[in-house]
Amino acid sequence: MTATLCLIAFGAVMVYSASSPLGALAGGYGTGEFVVYLIAIAIGLFVMRFCEQYGLRLITPELTRLMLLGSCGLLLVVLVPGLGRDVAGARRWFAVGPLEFQPSELAKLALVLYAARYLADNPRRLQRDFKQALAPIAVALGPACLLIAVEPDLGTAFVCFATIMTMLAVAGAPNGHLLRVLLLAAAGVGLMILVHPYELARLTSFLHPLSERTSAGFQATQAQMAVGSGGLWGVGLAQSVGKMWLPEAQSDFILAVVGQELGTLGIVAVVGLYAMIAYAGLRTARRAASGYLKLLAFGLTSLILCQGILNIFVVLGIAPLTGVPLPFISYAPTNLIVMLASVGLLLGIARPAARELRLVDDEPANTTWGVSSEQAADRGGYRRDRRARGARVGGSQAARG
Repeated sequence: MTATLCLIAFGAVMVYSASSPLGALAGGYGTGEFVVYLIAIAIGLFVMRFCEQYGLRLITPELTRLMLLGSCGLLLVVLVPGLGRDVAGARRWFAVGPLEFQPSELAKLALVLYAARYLADNPRRLQRDFKQALAPIAVALGPACLLIAVEPDLGTAFVCFATIMTMLAVAGAPNGHLLRVLLLAAAGVGLMILVHPYELARLTSFLHPLSERTSAGFQATQAQMAVGSGGLWGVGLAQSVGKMWLPEAQSDFILAVVGQELGTLGIVAVVGLYAMIAYAGLRTARRAASGYLKLLAFGLTSLILCQGILNIFVVLGIAPLTGVPLPFISYAPTNLIVMLASVGLLLGIARPAARELRLVDDEPANTTWGVSSEQAADRGGYRRDRRARGARVGGSQAARG
């Protein structure tokens, strides 16, 4: 909770810093995107609290399937000209005025919920042959990733794929199955590169960024220059100039603005907050009561981390250019709400009431359901002390006799 709130507050400051100059130059007050971001924060915090209190009770297998089918249906509808908003050749959003909704973000959460339920309910099926073990996962993951990639949005498709792969590995899928999935995914990415020439241009610009710094490698080159010019301490908050010509500075490349204004220490602080979320999420997964909650907690944590790591790698020039926002910081209202919903579910799993009570082996008949584990431990200790006192009293009476 602490790390999430710190990232949100920091994101509000950086979104205003990155978007206000261009907004003011366009003839406005420079606060349009900042206000939308604050509205998304308010909605996201409400959703987070709701998911913490009621999410685990409401997310049934039927609701999970409905979310998955509904998100795939929206991914189809958003591709229809006139219904989905076209931005720079990508059709990913439904827009009503300044408000936008990105169905691929909902699909990410639905895939994690579906995979966690399937892997928890069918632990032995993963050890069967490749087709029987992974067919239900492939039926859900394949069409969703394909529709997301067609938008086109290979970055979000990669986040979905990487999250589900980590869940499969944790659930105990054989290495041979995972290797086959990786080979099929590599073949699919190669096909997408052939179909979309600009994806090939992005790949070549990643391999040789300086040679294409005025064309396909412009964003990556400007981002690395902004981070490098910030040095250790940065040039000062709101003092960067790289955001004036860096495309999508307030969303996909906001980390470059952080690096220029707050330096390497600012980036290290952001990475440290994500490390706190990783630690808390994995600890929650380890302490969860059931296999389903363990997999769900691990999947939600992986969803946040995979997206954050990919964005950081892109800005630093370690990965090819993709349009993935930085969780909780970038200007991406739909992504922010979905990420906060994920945190809410993690908080719900971490609540003591979500932990299942286990029968005590030596006294199954005296176990009382509906009490906390601490109360059960106290009662068990009280019974042991009472039996010990009885034994001492009986021994003393026998000795006196």
